[in-house]
Amino acid sequence: MRADGSAPGSAAPTPVRVVIVTLDNHLSGAAARAEATLRRSHPGLSLQFHAAADWEANPASLDACRADIAEGDIVLATMLFLDEHIRAVMPALEARREHCDAMVGAMSDAAVVKLTRLGDYRMDKPAKGPLALLKKLRGSSKPGTASSGSGQMAMLKRLPKILRFIPGTAQDVRAYFLTLQYWLAGSDENFTNLVRNLVDRYADGPRRALRGTMAPAAPADYPELGVYHPAMTARMSERVADLPLPAVPVRGTVGLLVLRSYVLGNDTGHYDGVIAAFEARGLRVIPAFSSGLDARPAIDAFFVRDGKPVIDAMVSLSGFSLVGGPAYNDSVAAADALAMLDLPYLAAHPLEFQTLQAWGKGSQGLLPLEATMMVAIPELDGATVPTVFGGRSEGSGVACTGCDRRCTFPPAEGTRIMQPCPERAEALADRTLKLIALRHAERATRKIALVIFNFPPNAGAVGTAAYLAVFESVFNTLARLKAEGYAVDVPASADALRDAILIGNAARFGADANVAVRIATDDHVRREPHLAEIEAQWGPAPGRSLADANGIQILGAEFGNVFVGVQPPFGYEGDPMRLLFDGTFSPTHAFSAFYRWIREDFGAHAALHFGTHGALEFMPGKQSGLSATSWPDRLIGSLPNFYLYAANNPSEGTIAKRRSNATLISYLTPPIAQAGLYKGLLDLKATLDRY
Repeated sequence: MRADGSAPGSAAPTPVRVVIVTLDNHLSGAAARAEATLRRSHPGLSLQFHAAADWEANPASLDACRADIAEGDIVLATMLFLDEHIRAVMPALEARREHCDAMVGAMSDAAVVKLTRLGDYRMDKPAKGPLALLKKLRGSSKPGTASSGSGQMAMLKRLPKILRFIPGTAQDVRAYFLTLQYWLAGSDENFTNLVRNLVDRYADGPRRALRGTMAPAAPADYPELGVYHPAMTARMSERVADLPLPAVPVRGTVGLLVLRSYVLGNDTGHYDGVIAAFEARGLRVIPAFSSGLDARPAIDAFFVRDGKPVIDAMVSLSGFSLVGGPAYNDSVAAADALAMLDLPYLAAHPLEFQTLQAWGKGSQGLLPLEATMMVAIPELDGATVPTVFGGRSEGSGVACTGCDRRCTFPPAEGTRIMQPCPERAEALADRTLKLIALRHAERATRKIALVIFNFPPNAGAVGTAAYLAVFESVFNTLARLKAEGYAVDVPASADALRDAILIGNAARFGADANVAVRIATDDHVRREPHLAEIEAQWGPAPGRSLADANGIQILGAEFGNVFVGVQPPFGYEGDPMRLLFDGTFSPTHAFSAFYRWIREDFGAHAALHFGTHGALEFMPGKQSGLSATSWPDRLIGSLPNFYLYAANNPSEGTIAKRRSNATLISYLTPPIAQAGLYKGLLDLKATLDRY
């Protein structure tokens, strides 16, 4: 046979089918380019790449994956650790294991790893002699060991050099380690040589003539720690000094945590969009990566100097936990690292399990798996402001409807590369900039919008919250702020504060509380960007809620640089469940105007929602992974949001975190139980309630 696997005189090369099954698509582009390279010298070779991330939205892709596994000559399964993914392909993998030339299970659940069969080596058999070296890759068992990931990578590079001189089955173990090296540094070159190495050693049957003909090169080395920028000639460097500076004056420095695998795989469009958005706002970025899924080495190398941070905020673009990755989390170690930085930490996430178009048009937002992996697990570290910033297009040319821009993403050579969501990337940049501005502002200049609630309205409920004495607590907060250097006019007492809010000029305007500001109807109509949606629900401005002949009323009172405002009614107080389930709902004119006034007219540096709970986080929109069409996102905008939430209500507190970008401040519930009434008084109360 010739080197391409065809017999002399034959025009048809012998087929070699290589099948790769993995978690997501971040190496799909590298796989496609590797196949093109390989087919130039071996036209019979085909490389089928399947991502488990596609299966839920596209069941046909799972059928195609199973069919390819059934015909695969070399099968590689990586990053399969979720039960639903394993169950979906395990029967196909098991059925093919003894009939293919080689099968590799790597960086996956133990059941998948044990399917490995390379020559005479089978991973489901006890390791003996040099084969026991595999166990050393387990690393340190101590939680929070910062060096365990780097130690494993160093050992991974050493072992093939050692095993090279040991005959027999040890050579199959060496091939396994080389496969890991190629994959973990998944550039186009390494992906090509990964396939070459497996075919060169294990091609069998009619493909056996290919053995020894593929000439695989050793895994190419790349920096384990480095920085990335699309404007750098080499795109990555080990020196921060090689990063370009923004063209506009620097307003702060942000550390961006990116994944090395996307950089090596040349699939960085989503990162590039974020970098551009941040730099356009005068923020210098340090996009840094480390070799594994522990971000601490990158933090120590590029975000800290002489024990002090050189950044003003840190944003993770990995979609994973700070220490661990998609299948593991060491929140204690992450908390220690974040405490050392003492900076705002935001965790944004790309879409890997659905397309941008599916996310944009869907009411759910993130899929359950995405919400768990990319939001819930990072929350254990203390991450805030979960924001979508990019994803993959379906490649059809159909526009994304996540905002009014209606972005389209042209297909790229048959692969669905990562794309930025420009509107969400800009929103992430704006929120980060506001947090940095808050951090840099002198305390005496900081303006705070403290929001209290009134539910149900017209029932004497202004300033109520679950398990909290609101006015007494607000008074204590104002006093503490003044003591800390904020410009606050503290009332004489909690009762004086209550009177200023509840009485004031309320009688003159027939309102539930003091009218601090009146917004003219013409002003509201001119400045409300979503006026048509509000008027479709509530009629022409100014509407009926908190409105009079002159416009819209903003309830509350200013105390120096602190505005204590009363959140307006949301409109369906008699049927609050409609707020959640009516897809056509929008907030009232007054509700939208209240938050716009806080952001734009009062000029708050931050909002503090006081107690459990208001209606902002329950406004219509996606459940998580909000878009520009989601009302909580529209209302809070880029304003830093802090929220006092009762410690016994984590479920609704989580909603506030994910839907209104809130950083929660928990307060304890009182250690008492409600005594209730004696029977006679209880009957009287029931009679009065019926009356």
